[in-house]
Amino acid sequence: MTATLTMYTTPWCGYCVRLKHGLERAGLTFTEVDIEQDESAAQRVMQVNGGNQTVPTVEFSDGSALTNPTVQQVQEKLAALV
Repeated sequence: MTATLTMYTTPWCGYCVRLKHGLERAGLTFTEVDIEQDESAAQRVMQVNGGNQTVPTVEFSDGSALTNPTVQQVQEKLAALV
C-alpha cells in the first residue's frame, strides 16, 4: 500500500514551486490543488493552518498535514504511514 499526498498550492508561490520540483526529483507522486481555483481546498488549508491560507500545505492519507515542509519531512511522514 502506498500513502497518498495532496499538495495545496497557488501559481505564484515560490515555495510551492521549490517543493513541487523537490518531490518530483525524489520520485514522489502527488496531487496538486490550486487553492485559488478550489474553494473547498482553500477551506481545508485554512482548517489545518489556524485560519490562514498558507501554502504549500501537504495533506497525507491519514488526514494529517504539514505546512511548507521539506522533501525530507514529506518522505519521513510517508514512510511512517506505510
